[in-house]
Amino acid sequence: MAPQNRITEPCDLLDRNGHVINPGYATSPLWQYDRGKINAGWHRIKEWDYYSVLDPEKGYGITLTLADLGYIGIATICWLDFQNRTSQQVEALTFLPRGRTRLPATSKSGTTCFKNARLNLNFDVSNNVRRLSFGTTHFIDEMGNKGLKGEILLSQDPDVESMAIATSWEDNRKAFYYNHKINCMPAAGHVIIGSTRYEFTPGTSFGAIDWGRGNWTYKNRWYWGSASGMLDGESFGWNLGYGFSDRSAASENMIFYKGKAHKLDEVVFHMNTEDYMQPWKITSSDHRFEMDFIPVLDRQSRFDFKLLKSFQHQVFGHFTGSVTLDGGSVLKINKFFGFAEDVLNWL
Repeated sequence: MAPQNRITEPCDLLDRNGHVINPGYATSPLWQYDRGKINAGWHRIKEWDYYSVLDPEKGYGITLTLADLGYIGIATICWLDFQNRTSQQVEALTFLPRGRTRLPATSKSGTTCFKNARLNLNFDVSNNVRRLSFGTTHFIDEMGNKGLKGEILLSQDPDVESMAIATSWEDNRKAFYYNHKINCMPAAGHVIIGSTRYEFTPGTSFGAIDWGRGNWTYKNRWYWGSASGMLDGESFGWNLGYGFSDRSAASENMIFYKGKAHKLDEVVFHMNTEDYMQPWKITSSDHRFEMDFIPVLDRQSRFDFKLLKSFQHQVFGHFTGSVTLDGGSVLKINKFFGFAEDVLNWL
């Protein structure tokens, strides 16, 4: 494995010039983020909270996004039907939010909220519980049922390890990416669509968060994969990512098993970009993550405002293969549910 810089003590994220002081990875969010220390205009600052809550046994899931990207703000509610292989999304775009969304400076606590005529989102984080409340009257499913609302609680054990990373761009060291991803959070709650209630229950329902703050360069393409669930009665999942910023200090690739993180080196997604529903392969340079991925649903999303563009393929499906833990133990994986995505942005 190539040397990776592990951070083990709390530290400031940026120096007075806006450079990342100590790039690397950690198993908890140890860097202190301060938007006021970013050495860039408001148009380059990107902040977002993204949640996924999936129950593959019941055949459904939901994703929630609130992002303030300087030029544009994005709020989305997306319902996922894995049995019928469909996704339906309601989104609201705001122009020139310039930080007024007031996303919290830490992933550990705080309230994130948005409301307009199309939808409402409220993420409240306190006492190791993430309460997600949401609703929209603009949702119509394929059966004609109107309206979607719900509330889901994600329980976060403070002793469970997660993935945090702070990196910069090689061509602009004032541009940076600070990210915290938490997997395997048991979910309890419900979503109501029309008059139908969909339950999320611990044991089969698991949530994950992608919490990010940064100063990006203009054009980027990233690859991200995530999974959360139970393997032979034990908490299990992973986070994979590459292509975004200079990862020479550390990758964000981790396996999570029984609440502990196992660090991987580099990964590569092998997919057909002409047809994302064709089978994928995901491999790692240290041969500790080797998977075949069979897609079930390609959640596509895009917007194109000429200078501001985003093309996204978030593909859900089943992983089969093996992972190797830090101590050398090999876990066999058979049809474990998760997702992998390919995203290209000009923002």
